[in-house]
Amino acid sequence: MNGDAAPTVDTPALGVPATPELRIERVPITHPDAQALVEAVQAEYVERYGGRDESPIDPTDFEDPHGRFFVGYLDGTPVATGAWRRSPVQALGAEVTAEVKRMYVVPAAQRRGIARRMLAHLETTAAEAGIEALVLETGTKQPEAIALYLSAGYEPIPPFGYYAGAPLSRTFGRRLRTTRL
Repeated sequence: MNGDAAPTVDTPALGVPATPELRIERVPITHPDAQALVEAVQAEYVERYGGRDESPIDPTDFEDPHGRFFVGYLDGTPVATGAWRRSPVQALGAEVTAEVKRMYVVPAAQRRGIARRMLAHLETTAAEAGIEALVLETGTKQPEAIALYLSAGYEPIPPFGYYAGAPLSRTFGRRLRTTRL
């Protein structure tokens, strides 16, 4: 581990079961666990949209100082991914933005708060790297993703990137820190 791992342990409230312990580790996108999960999300895109996500990805986009890629583990099993890469997109008055990429949780681990915890980890690590806002693109055939982003404070922003004109594409952003005037 390189200091970017952030084990999460939840303390249950009275009568509320604890969510699973999630260990988030920074890895290169070329790591075998990352690659297996990226292929799983690509299969999900094929099922939902009829094809793979074709937006360009350069593995160096997720290396310092450009970005970071993370895998989430439950009991040593890789169950989630999330990443961010610096972006030229101007949104929400921020001068320094990054794009969220490859958010995914395997079906067996869904509905357990893992995606929300991965998203929070991305926000924290991006803010620590000087990112002022995160932007992202998702699709209308992923209503659970849209619900997650909206409930986490993301708001619609103008279209950007590879799918900017696509009718099924939706773009969102969230300001991570405010600048003082």
